[in-house]
Amino acid sequence: MPWRKTSAMDERCLFVLEAKEHIGPFTELCARYGISPKTGYKWLKRFNQGGVAYLADQSRASRNHPNQISEEIEKAVLEIRRAHATWGPKKLQVLLHQANREISWPCLSSMSRIIKAHGLSIHRKRRRHATPSTQPFAECNASNQVWCADYKGWFRTGDGHRCDPLTISDGFSRYLLKCQIVSDLTSEVAWGIFEAAFREYGLPDAIRTDNGSPFATTGLGGLSRLSVWWLRLGIRPERIKPGKPQQNGRHERMHLTLKQATAQPPAHTLREQQRRFDSFRQEYNNIRPHESLQMKTLASLYQPSTRPYPARLPDMEYGRGMEVRRVINGEFRWEGGRIFLTHSLNDELIGLQSCDDRYWRVYFGWLLLGILDSYNLRILNALQTKRFEKALSKGMEYDYCI
Repeated sequence: MPWRKTSAMDERCLFVLEAKEHIGPFTELCARYGISPKTGYKWLKRFNQGGVAYLADQSRASRNHPNQISEEIEKAVLEIRRAHATWGPKKLQVLLHQANREISWPCLSSMSRIIKAHGLSIHRKRRRHATPSTQPFAECNASNQVWCADYKGWFRTGDGHRCDPLTISDGFSRYLLKCQIVSDLTSEVAWGIFEAAFREYGLPDAIRTDNGSPFATTGLGGLSRLSVWWLRLGIRPERIKPGKPQQNGRHERMHLTLKQATAQPPAHTLREQQRRFDSFRQEYNNIRPHESLQMKTLASLYQPSTRPYPARLPDMEYGRGMEVRRVINGEFRWEGGRIFLTHSLNDELIGLQSCDDRYWRVYFGWLLLGILDSYNLRILNALQTKRFEKALSKGMEYDYCI
């Protein structure tokens, strides 16, 4: 005959049932079950309170913890999270402290648990990134040294219209200067948006863009009508290397935040989408703390430029000893002939500096466009110009035909 198997729960049930009918000393009954009278009275009390269910083991954890987060604080965390659905605990914690510094707000891990417990966390796929390049930002040590500009990737609004936002930001403070939907990607439309930014914030020293239209062309010097205008204003165009968006990484990272906050899902109309962009720019600049800036706001770092937008666009000036020519229909006159340069410089003044009796450097302002071969009345291409300058620096003669 097998041994009878019992559990602690079965023993407790048998004990309380027998204790109800036991007439002798209670201590003898407890001794028979191998428990103390104190334990025996505990199980009887529990049985009388809730029956057999109360005989099960109960948690010994404290019901009240001295560091337990109150419902009011948890509610405040959830409310601010819902108001800023794409913000993480670090940014939310800064806003909570700014709202009330007397309250001891939860730590970052506790805030993260609260957000996750209520289904408000965003799970993002981890991506592999190339080693970042810091060189494009080496000279960006103050506001307006470099502005960054680009078109955010286009998408369609709910009514099917194409949405192309042109964005401009300050490279040092990340301050978002403009975020404007454009009707097309032409120089004329971009010109108006940049002019509005120049009038409001002044002129930067340089503007960094990619190599696409309307910022650049495949013509001589990569000049477009837009970049020619910048040069006349004393602004240096900077173009990242093709296929290297990380060289404009701060601006590209802003585009990701812009997309998450305003276009997932997109608005129904372009007008409504522009209102989202305007609200985002206000919050991004003035409210949102930025971890890379020690949780400061962008508006606290950005200062408008001390170079105002001029009432009259100045012509390019060239020093003594330089020949000055005006470009007409993309060409300029030289020794009775016409030499094609680029249509982007129509009606602009260029300067030519003699290297020897045959070769001349061709400038637009400070920008070297190429080398003029006066014997053959043609401009050397970029590779030939590079070889020419290298040969000249070594005191060697140069002939591009060789």
